[in-house]
Amino acid sequence: MKAIDLNNKRVVISRTDSIGDVMLTLPLCAWIKENYPTAQIVFLGKGYTRSVVESYVLVDHFEDWADYTELSEAERRTKFESLKVDVIIHVFPNKEIASLAKKVKIDVRIGTSHRAYHLLTCNHRPNFTRKRSDLHEAQLNHELLRPLGLDQIPSLAPIIKATEHFQPKNAELPVGIQKSLDASSKSIVLHPKSQGSAKEWPMEKYIELANALIAKGYTVFFTGTKAEGELFSDALPEHKQLVDTTGQMSLEQLLSFISKVDTLCACSTGPLHIAGYLGVQTIGFFSPKRPIHPGRWRALGSNVSILVNDEGCEKCAQKQDCDCIQSISVERVLNEIA
Repeated sequence: MKAIDLNNKRVVISRTDSIGDVMLTLPLCAWIKENYPTAQIVFLGKGYTRSVVESYVLVDHFEDWADYTELSEAERRTKFESLKVDVIIHVFPNKEIASLAKKVKIDVRIGTSHRAYHLLTCNHRPNFTRKRSDLHEAQLNHELLRPLGLDQIPSLAPIIKATEHFQPKNAELPVGIQKSLDASSKSIVLHPKSQGSAKEWPMEKYIELANALIAKGYTVFFTGTKAEGELFSDALPEHKQLVDTTGQMSLEQLLSFISKVDTLCACSTGPLHIAGYLGVQTIGFFSPKRPIHPGRWRALGSNVSILVNDEGCEKCAQKQDCDCIQSISVERVLNEIA
């Protein structure tokens, strides 16, 4: 089948979910721009991911799906038609968006064949499975580019290179955080929570790690949302080299802040992927259980390390409930940082 030419066309990449998933989708923009330099890319996402998407210089426009949800059917169609889109790629399947794209008669509508409603709403339906694949999530996203001329799924090397296009703005940080950053000779971010999206390393080990790092001269910054901070802030030791930043930064500020530290440690969550893209030392805690294993979800970047307690864990291999991630030792993390 002849590839669809995207030159001088407007392409929507639809990914209306979390920060980490969005970041593993952004390399699609690099492939499109490399093969079709005059294509215009519109990223349709949730508003809270705007700062991440707009930091990726190959995206021409961010469109917030929340702006459509309160509109009438006629208003939605009018607003979507105004984008003058030629192609839409449903990376994160959404029945409402798929239906809207068909109603406004977008010429090329690409979505996985594994959604029944795509039979009625998409005219290109690549057939692939994520659940049983050995490929990384970012590689699997590339399957949706086959109608556009992709012959072979790329290795991780060119996908990691595509992170170079991630260039956040230098946002002004809260005064106290900036002062602590300026005063630090070595800085590390510990991001303990994941809003329930991943298996987590225990909070008591983060605190043990923080104390050990402070003894080595590090300034340790704990990050997270206000709600996450309420779960652990009271347990943090009081020390001038330990800074609790939870609930104090916008996403735009967090991007700028992470770009200025030396190291970040977290489980499989948005800030881990941000750190990987920014090239800071990134240490991820993972379970070997499929499909949440690091082969599928590791952060992209040139300075990423992954820690798994036991890659041969029998309970994980049998897909039983397992908390082996909690057995990763503080000493292993310290050795990785050194």
